[in-house]
Amino acid sequence: MKTTAFAAAFAALFGGLVGIAPAMAEDITIGAVIPLSGASATTGKDQSRGIELAVKQVNANGGVLGKQLKVIVEDSGGKPQTAIDAAKKLVSVDKVPIVIGEYSSGNTIPLGQYLVQEGMPHINPASTSGLVRDIGATSYSVVGLDNVSTEFAAQDVLDHGWKKVAVLAMNNAFGQGVAEEFKKHFTAKGGEVATTVMYTIGQSTYRRELQQVEAAEPDAYVFTAYGTEGALIMQEAFELGMQEGKPWYSILITMMNKDTPAEFKKGLIGMDVGYIGEDGDSYKSEYETAYGETFLSAYGGYAHDAVLFAAAALNKAGSTDKAAVLKAIEDLGKEGVKGATGEIKLDADGQRTHQPYLKFKVEGEKLVAYE
Repeated sequence: MKTTAFAAAFAALFGGLVGIAPAMAEDITIGAVIPLSGASATTGKDQSRGIELAVKQVNANGGVLGKQLKVIVEDSGGKPQTAIDAAKKLVSVDKVPIVIGEYSSGNTIPLGQYLVQEGMPHINPASTSGLVRDIGATSYSVVGLDNVSTEFAAQDVLDHGWKKVAVLAMNNAFGQGVAEEFKKHFTAKGGEVATTVMYTIGQSTYRRELQQVEAAEPDAYVFTAYGTEGALIMQEAFELGMQEGKPWYSILITMMNKDTPAEFKKGLIGMDVGYIGEDGDSYKSEYETAYGETFLSAYGGYAHDAVLFAAAALNKAGSTDKAAVLKAIEDLGKEGVKGATGEIKLDADGQRTHQPYLKFKVEGEKLVAYE
């Protein structure tokens, strides 16, 4: 069993990351697996930026074990087997002491299971399926799971006055968890889920599934989707006239917002994990200065905090020995520390207990947070 949170945040700027060669002997190297290509590439790009800024912070504050920290970032391509293969390379070839990854729960779960089999510390920076809790004893999450996020979403939907909804979600570990947990919370609060339609990722069209949810005649549509998948769903809903007079509510809206043209998402609202916590203003400022734009998704900050978590554990362990690092994570979990995304505390299963959430509305191409 695992206890609570992680260790101290650092502060400032970085040196190398995506695609870097294996580190030299004087560096301490950890690994990360994220989707730099595929449907979720925009989010993967945001994650890579969060990792980059975290490494800058760590190295500006003394590094790890008196050496510079490096992160070898591998592309999962958004596919489970590719994610596993990338993790195997990081463990067997690069000999990293900690692996961060992935984004989609359908990739994070098998990747994490492989790492647990190897006795390797695994830090989940983004996946929220309730099944993540069961990955195993050496797997930890710095993002809250669906039982937390869907309760927030259910209350928000009801607060808008929509009591009968149709749910549309991808048919994988993440989507199944979202659909089940949302229905549980929504009905417990007095709402009705008229229908739940699960779709297969990678289709060329989603018109059949859209017509199925339309037939339920809901007050609103509640859905979740990755990057370009969400863009296609929104486009086809627009073409079918389903956005006229019926609101659309997105659970974890930043996953697909950047990939969806403005004309197909007018009036779209939703929620997502909070970009930053109360002490995250410096991270936001550094991000915008470094990249000339605001966050691409909500998940760069969690990848950022995963790196801080890993660096703190290595420093506390005093070495890269797996047993020592795992013991350090357990000990740090008892303390609880604020990262860019707020205070991170872990429960007995190594999962984050609470975190900030935000409500969003679309204005043109932008997402605007509101109370």
